[in-house]
Amino acid sequence: MQILYEDNHIIAVNKTCHDIVQGDKTGDPTLLDAVKAYIKEKYNKAGNVFLGLPHRLDRPTSGVVLFAKTSKALIRLNDMFRSHDSIEKIYWAITAKLPPAEEGTLQNYLIRSEAENKSYVARINKDGSYPKEAKQAILEYKVIAKAERYNLIQVRLLTGRHHQIRCQLAAIGCPVKGDLKYGAPRSNPDGGISLHARSISFIHPVAKQQVTIVAPVPEDSIWQIFE
Repeated sequence: MQILYEDNHIIAVNKTCHDIVQGDKTGDPTLLDAVKAYIKEKYNKAGNVFLGLPHRLDRPTSGVVLFAKTSKALIRLNDMFRSHDSIEKIYWAITAKLPPAEEGTLQNYLIRSEAENKSYVARINKDGSYPKEAKQAILEYKVIAKAERYNLIQVRLLTGRHHQIRCQLAAIGCPVKGDLKYGAPRSNPDGGISLHARSISFIHPVAKQQVTIVAPVPEDSIWQIFE
């Protein structure tokens, strides 16, 4: 486990595509439990370790995950993630196809299917409205590098919807490399997808200072080309 940042109130780690952030029906060990174990051992803590989770990453996605070590930090981080106030999340995505423009803004309304664990771009009703269960999704993107077969797209999330980047990039014909669920032709050898939470910038919930945490990309040949 790679620790990217730690102080008295928060800790950030670099998630791999094999890590699951919190428990699900698989029963696999979680990153949340691993960080708790790390804190318990490092600080020789007795009893249960408090650790809050203000945001999540999909299992096949890699990159920075932020945890709160105190309840004060958790409450304030929850508010920041909910309102997208004083916080910026940057993702890197590798795609085989280029988007129609080198940079732009994608705005859609997404519908989440719990049964399929997948999101879809909503169709407009005949009266010009969207289905009531649809939620607005907005992101900004920019092509920042090109290789012989693949492209590196930087994404800035302006909303936080289920599978938002994966769904919206697929909707413009640019599924993330390895993302079979959203139309990629082949899986990645490691079972993950080429979507990486590159950085997170925010005002520290207690110290009130600007913090920027950057996660190194996975150690595979394609990512290394781009980094």
